[in-house]
Amino acid sequence: MGNILRYRFRYGLTRVAGCAVAVAAAFAAAPAAAWEPTKPVEFIVPAGTGGGADQMARLIQGVIVKNKLMKEPMIVVNKAGGAGAEGFLEVKGAKGDPHKIIITLSNLFTTPMATGVPFNWRDMTPVAMLALDQFVLWVNADKPYKNAKDYAAAVKAAGPNKFKMGGTGSKQEDQILTVGLEKSIGSKFIYVPFKGGGEVAVQLVGGHVDSSVNNPIEAVAQWRAGKLRALCVFDDKRMDFKTKVTDTQSWSDIPTCKESGVPSSYTMLRGVFMPPGVTKEQTDYYLDLFKKVRETPEWKEYMEKGAFNQTFMSGPDFANWLAKTENMHRELMKEAGFIAK
Repeated sequence: MGNILRYRFRYGLTRVAGCAVAVAAAFAAAPAAAWEPTKPVEFIVPAGTGGGADQMARLIQGVIVKNKLMKEPMIVVNKAGGAGAEGFLEVKGAKGDPHKIIITLSNLFTTPMATGVPFNWRDMTPVAMLALDQFVLWVNADKPYKNAKDYAAAVKAAGPNKFKMGGTGSKQEDQILTVGLEKSIGSKFIYVPFKGGGEVAVQLVGGHVDSSVNNPIEAVAQWRAGKLRALCVFDDKRMDFKTKVTDTQSWSDIPTCKESGVPSSYTMLRGVFMPPGVTKEQTDYYLDLFKKVRETPEWKEYMEKGAFNQTFMSGPDFANWLAKTENMHRELMKEAGFIAK
């Protein structure tokens, strides 16, 4: 009897030990739960309310809520101080915080160069390029210029500082693009800054400036109404959208500036970054989130409405693009004398 009891006791211990090993092995084999936010996520906009970056951030917020893509809420916060430096410095200082992200535009490059603020895009963690915003060369529809080549010839023939280019802000995208256009044409514009693209379009319709480089969405109403003429788009390829906007033209009917004989290009970043020091798991969460956003009907409708270049990048491709684009901005700003002393 004693031998039987000893056998049963030992057999019981062996079974318990075996079960424990099996359970431990099961836990070891199971993948760790993917990271996700545990509190509200702050989505910083380094620009004012109502602008292109703000509109995109709020659209993304709405898409996420409607499609239940996050368990925690996303809160859009505008931090426009110092041409966006306020927002960039906050993210730079939030090392390791995965509950803070920022949408960027080209002030990612221009603000530190123009102001000397101690910030560089490498101070944050790149997540993804969501799209590129286009720029179009616009003139008043009553003017005789039918294409960009004709307009460039008129500007050059008139001599420096005879034609007025309207744009949003100073030492920002519109003026930097104007500098690149001047380089291509071989003459100078009088650059006239306004507070926003809507005002620029109104001033062009009124004949107070000779041309503008507004984004498509900023001048589409006046184009549709026959008040403005689109001469060319500052990109390496035509816009994709073939639905007619005016009676005779779609966005894809507008030639590139290069094919119009004015070799100049410029697109504006719409991308997302995180603070420095976050983990790959945390970055991957947002990368996956924005891929889901881009698949929604709401996003696709927004892309067509604004005639965006829908290029998407992440990882090394995005980092290489950022480095190249930073250098391009530095050269244009040096040439224009916009670099802070």
